[in-house]
Amino acid sequence: VQLQASGGGLVQAGGSLRLSCAASGRTFSSYAMGWFRQAPGKEREFVAAISWSGVSTYYEDSVKGRFTISRDNAKNTVYLQMNSLKPEDTAVYYCAASIEPFTTLVAGTPTVQSFGSWGQGTLVTVSS
Repeated sequence: VQLQASGGGLVQAGGSLRLSCAASGRTFSSYAMGWFRQAPGKEREFVAAISWSGVSTYYEDSVKGRFTISRDNAKNTVYLQMNSLKPEDTAVYYCAASIEPFTTLVAGTPTVQSFGSWGQGTLVTVSS
């Protein structure tokens, strides 16, 4: 599956953004999907994941209650709604697809290695 992320930009602290990730291919609904982010000088870190059906979701602790991951399998698209943004949310955000069962994926913190397909990243900058 090929992925293309969009929706990043510059926003003030407390504001909102919605990221989108469009997937190509007829098997999008077979994949668990995730969002990761990478701040300058830091490693890529997990943000959120969603099961193939959209029923189950999983979040990194610092974004719980502020970010919402969702998907529309009819549109081959996964979303990340980000509210109450903070300067520390500034990063390049990547969407990714995994063929692993969702329960296995979230048995611990999902890793970069668990996701085999990646989008190109979209920059989110939150000003204070």
